[in-house]
Amino acid sequence: MDLKINSKLGIAIIVFLFIIAFSIICLATEKSEDDLAAFFRDFISFVNPFDDNTPIVSIEAIIQFTSEEDFKAYLAEAETDDYFGYGALGGARSMAIETDVAWESTGDIVMSAPKGIGGEPERVSGTNVQVLGIDEPDIVKTDGKNIYFSPGYSWGYRDYWRMSIPESKIKIVNAFPPADLASVAEIDTAGDLFLAGDILVVFSGSNIYGYDISNPEDPEKKWTVKLENNNSLVEARLYNNKIYLVTKQYIDTYHPCPIKPLTVGDVPVSISCGEIYHPVNSVPVDVTFVAMTLNSNSGKVEQKTSFVGSSGSSVVYMSEQGIYVTYSYSNSIISFFAGFLKEAASDLFPQHLVDRINKLDSYDISEAAKMMEFGIIIEKYQNSLDDDERMRIENEMENRMVDYYKKHRRELERTGIVKIGLKDLTIQASGSVPGYPLNQFALDEYNNDLRIATTIGENWNVFNSGGESANDVYVLDSDLKLQGFVQDLGLGERIYSVRFLGEMGYVVTYRQIDPFYVLDLSDPKNPEVKGELKIPGYSSYLHPLAKDRILGIGKEDWKVKLSLFDVSTPSDPKEIAKYNLDESYSDVLSTHHAFLQDSKHNIFFMPGSKGGYIFSYENDKLSLTKAISQRGVRRAIYINDYLYIISDNKISVLNEKDWERINELDI
Repeated sequence: MDLKINSKLGIAIIVFLFIIAFSIICLATEKSEDDLAAFFRDFISFVNPFDDNTPIVSIEAIIQFTSEEDFKAYLAEAETDDYFGYGALGGARSMAIETDVAWESTGDIVMSAPKGIGGEPERVSGTNVQVLGIDEPDIVKTDGKNIYFSPGYSWGYRDYWRMSIPESKIKIVNAFPPADLASVAEIDTAGDLFLAGDILVVFSGSNIYGYDISNPEDPEKKWTVKLENNNSLVEARLYNNKIYLVTKQYIDTYHPCPIKPLTVGDVPVSISCGEIYHPVNSVPVDVTFVAMTLNSNSGKVEQKTSFVGSSGSSVVYMSEQGIYVTYSYSNSIISFFAGFLKEAASDLFPQHLVDRINKLDSYDISEAAKMMEFGIIIEKYQNSLDDDERMRIENEMENRMVDYYKKHRRELERTGIVKIGLKDLTIQASGSVPGYPLNQFALDEYNNDLRIATTIGENWNVFNSGGESANDVYVLDSDLKLQGFVQDLGLGERIYSVRFLGEMGYVVTYRQIDPFYVLDLSDPKNPEVKGELKIPGYSSYLHPLAKDRILGIGKEDWKVKLSLFDVSTPSDPKEIAKYNLDESYSDVLSTHHAFLQDSKHNIFFMPGSKGGYIFSYENDKLSLTKAISQRGVRRAIYINDYLYIISDNKISVLNEKDWERINELDI
């Protein structure tokens, strides 16, 4: 249909709505990586967070396909709605599984000593994760005796695909005692690692391997899992020696099912059409997800569930009780505009036009069809206006929309949340909040409540609102129903880091300065901001070093900045120490796995582009205790009182009592 809208008013309105649609697409494609929850989007109602009586659609709104023909019919129906990229999801960078670290915990990850080894170490560090006991894949693992390391293996930029240098191999190093430091074996592959008892799990491209390392000098491949063509790994976690795995496969519209996500050994895992879930109401979909658990000893699939969704992305948070999946979506643009006409612009348009748009909004048709009809309505109206009236309405529209958007922005941009039981992967609850979360640290479960921090309006400058975004924290109960909230933190800014610790929460927002907010969440129904501190720069990672002491790692100007916050008086937080490092980058800014704390010696380690840095935080001061001018430093671990600095081609061992280098090994 040819829409001949030639007036400035008509064009302005249509362009305005198309820019909104484009903003949705940008929001969906730039915010994150993991795609787990797109299929849940339509069975959760557009919840008003300020109405405790708002119903949430039950989980019965998800059903299984009955056949391949049913799947194809669903795809055909959903296609008509894919006008705005509406099925694509926004969210934060990567799937991450985490929880708070209580104040009594200093942030150390201390593993139990390995059995059957003479001179067993008493203290062994593990990967820096948010949920103690729930491991995350990383390039370094240790059992207290040996170090397993994938040199050269790293995250790519922007798309976050894992990549490795050519011919890289996993190095197995005898590490303890440090006098016996030596390379003992290599594995001819590379990738992120899990250590599950005597099994080293390697995620390497389209393959997952399980190696028996009961004899580290002779690692033996025990099992292989291969992702089938057109499948990719979304994420994995390790809990109680069980691997939680999520894969995705782009839908073959001609033969969408059955699907075969992977093969265990020579046995393919097949999922029939009748095992794949989808929302009752059609939404644009382009991938099929499979969530499953793998036995770490055999690699065999023990549980699995499959569902259709979007290749956008989401954030996944895992506690010991459940998995929380978030996904971003936008309410109907036509509904938003209809609300604007009713509330703020009814005097600018005749009542019959307002009634027609309200009626259009009520139709059970796609957003694309509504947009076409909307264009026709506006075309007819604009042809009835003279130039003077058009000019008046144009100016009034622009100014009133700015005010309306500021008032109603939380209705437009939302994050849905789904709670999945950890034991059997069944859905237990669903809900939603305004805005979108930054990353995994924006979610936290405490006393069966979920706390989530979100940014609103960062991607909606089409309203000429001066970029005035806002930031909120919401507390939801075990059924994901709203209990309380704090709103409008850092107006005009966005969230850069979050940390929830017990009954307290800490949020950093930034645009030109770094407001550091302290929140009291002890009363879930009445959370409140207790204190605020404004300092230059920002913190993109927050880590609790000790009770009432939080370390912030971020940047000020171009330099890496460290800030030590005293939060003992929540109403009066203080930056009691700071240090600007002569570095423009640290891996800690992109992954918390690169950070290591050793509370026994009151130190922490972080890598930089020039080497590694060991800081003391004793007596509330940040002092550079030791600098390691070693290129390619990636991680550090401690075993007893020895700190192992691990770079792509060398391991150096320092005595933490005097910081002397006692051994080193080229690898």
